[in-house]
Amino acid sequence: MNIARKIMVLACLITAWFLPVVGFGQNKEKVTPYVNPLIGTGAVNNSLSGSTYPGATAPFGFIQLSPDTKENPEWGEPSGYDHNMNKIYGFSHTHLSGTGVADFFDIMLMPATRNLEELTLTSDYSSVFSHDNESAKAGYYQVRLDESDINVELTATTRTGMHRYTYPKGKANTLVFDINHSRDKNSWNTRISNAQVRIIDEYTIEGYRVISGWAKLRKVYFYAKLSLPVKKAILMSDDHIYENGEVANGSNVKALLSFESSDAPLVVKVALSSVSKANAAGNMKENTSWDFDAVAAKTDSEWEKELSKIMIEGTPVQKEIFYTGLYHAFIQPNTFSDSNGEYQAIDYTTRKLESGETQYSTFSLWDSYRATHPLYTILQPERSTDFVNSLLRQYDDYGYLPVWQLWGQENYCMIGNHSIPVVVDAIFKNIKNIDVEKAYEAVKNSSTRSHPNAPFDIWEKYGYMPENLQTQSVSLTLEMAYNDWCVAQLAKYLDRTADYDHFTKRSQFYRNIFNKETGFFWAKDDKGNWLEPFNPLKYGANGGYPITEGNTWQYLWYVPQDVPDFISLMGGDKAFENKLDEFFTLEVTSGEKNNNASGFIGQYAHGNEPSHHVTYLYNYTGAPHKTQYYVSKVMNELYNNTFSGYSGNEDCGQMSAWYVFSSMGFYPVNPANGIYVIGTPLLEQAVISLPGGKTFTMKAPKKSDKDIYIQSVMLNSKKYDNTYIRHQDIISGGVLEFKMGSKPSKWGSNPENRPPNS
Repeated sequence: MNIARKIMVLACLITAWFLPVVGFGQNKEKVTPYVNPLIGTGAVNNSLSGSTYPGATAPFGFIQLSPDTKENPEWGEPSGYDHNMNKIYGFSHTHLSGTGVADFFDIMLMPATRNLEELTLTSDYSSVFSHDNESAKAGYYQVRLDESDINVELTATTRTGMHRYTYPKGKANTLVFDINHSRDKNSWNTRISNAQVRIIDEYTIEGYRVISGWAKLRKVYFYAKLSLPVKKAILMSDDHIYENGEVANGSNVKALLSFESSDAPLVVKVALSSVSKANAAGNMKENTSWDFDAVAAKTDSEWEKELSKIMIEGTPVQKEIFYTGLYHAFIQPNTFSDSNGEYQAIDYTTRKLESGETQYSTFSLWDSYRATHPLYTILQPERSTDFVNSLLRQYDDYGYLPVWQLWGQENYCMIGNHSIPVVVDAIFKNIKNIDVEKAYEAVKNSSTRSHPNAPFDIWEKYGYMPENLQTQSVSLTLEMAYNDWCVAQLAKYLDRTADYDHFTKRSQFYRNIFNKETGFFWAKDDKGNWLEPFNPLKYGANGGYPITEGNTWQYLWYVPQDVPDFISLMGGDKAFENKLDEFFTLEVTSGEKNNNASGFIGQYAHGNEPSHHVTYLYNYTGAPHKTQYYVSKVMNELYNNTFSGYSGNEDCGQMSAWYVFSSMGFYPVNPANGIYVIGTPLLEQAVISLPGGKTFTMKAPKKSDKDIYIQSVMLNSKKYDNTYIRHQDIISGGVLEFKMGSKPSKWGSNPENRPPNS
């Protein structure tokens, strides 16, 4: 932790000591000082990190203004920033948080003290920097560039980025607009097909680029305003240099600008749009101020409003991890529509929303459906409406719901279609202003119309995915069966009896790939033969093997729609519990371990999502004390407040949402049934603000950090022995009180206290 960070946290703690939390009155503690965007930005000893970025962004904002520590980031730097690097190449306006693939990095700016002629001779504008001269907080980032001695400060509004560059006196004041900067062009077919930069006047620059990569054919338009007039501009287009040019077109386009020396910093505002340069200019109206500090303060207040929806009591470190996690969960999905309501649809046409609506993109659904979207239904119900309607708009234009949507485009990353549980969960939780009939049409057709990610004709014919016809067959069979359960429940809700029966039958297809001899789910061919050889420790990646991003041990537990039936299939409570015990203690690893496998407790791999619900499954066997033990172990050992604070990719909020839920004492094992399975609360108190002025309070006073076991529970002052609570229990408001101890108890161990399916 650098000196500036230590001072900030210390000041926050002093404030906390003198301003105790007293509900929601005037002495409510400020929470944004606990946000540390540097958590998860790097790894130690070649382990995985969160792959997060430290730069400035507003809640669910279009802009993510952050430094890039590689000239052309690649797979290992999906956010553009690696805490282990010591160079910054520039500051670009779009980034992904914790994904497994790099993309974006649009419209990079880099201040310099080299003159324009020097800058024309190189494509490397980088500078060494030190983490001792770097700081980050909610909506703000700062770094001093060692080689040029320029102090860089960044902030952002929803649709604009704002830079403040303080140049050293007596040096050239220059600035690079690099429209070519992007992901490694040797991977994923990244290609800029067309770009432009245009000098409008001495204070204004605009342009665009059309780029293909992980997201297909993205159109990115920008409009920039400068606080100081441009003294001289050199434009570059591919191999051509234009002195005092006004416009440059090509695939490799840059603008090099110089300014008169000034005692005032250079402030640059950049607005983006997916639709047009005119819309980018319109988005600039969102930020009319040149007062950098005022804009940063306003964005901080927006973060404070969002993050203080949960007020917690815990240690300073717990607060730092918790509020940084909540911050990471709230930086996407990203606003995608412009201030006038227009956005680029998946068919590349321009659509316009009704007043008050927002189109969102960046839906990492294979990850976020598990806990992030259920968290939104509690803390962001209004935005959840827009999230679901954004998914449904893709259905209108594309014929099925998004699998992994990026910049309004489908990239088919990962397996299954987990828009389905997101939509169904929102409906069952009474999220407002969703057309239920339209939603059912979308989830049903997304479960019957075959496409490259889901051959439903094969699914219907065989009752499982044969590996010789569809790779990743085991993982795909399990995940599609869960999605089918979601469709069946919505069909039941709407009295579609035939559909309910059909999709319920499909939701049981997981039984067709369970091998009773080995005790594992495994792959068959289209003749019904088990694939040989079988090795439960062998890992698969994203094709060419029956398991996706894991091994057979890690996918054994994926039947969230019907855990009791799964327990029966495994041989009953004791057999299931013994298998869980073996899972958490078997430390043998394979030499072919997948890159996404990390954060191990035995074969449990918290660094990737298929394992995330497994610690909670002991509750279904009458052994909740084991859930309490392992949930506590994960929270205390696999999260910390350093730059390597995550045990795997953050994945657009999922790793954080697991911690946010679990630290309050519960987690959605089945993300679409409105039931939260109780684990063990890490925090001593959490107060959730709800619509209508209601609150839901969790209390768990502890004598020591060894008090991880639940002794008894009270819900609204009544004895409560169930190992779960319902969504309605939370949103109705109330108090959930835990009595904790250092030794296991019999609380919740009776069969009638186990979590139900619905």
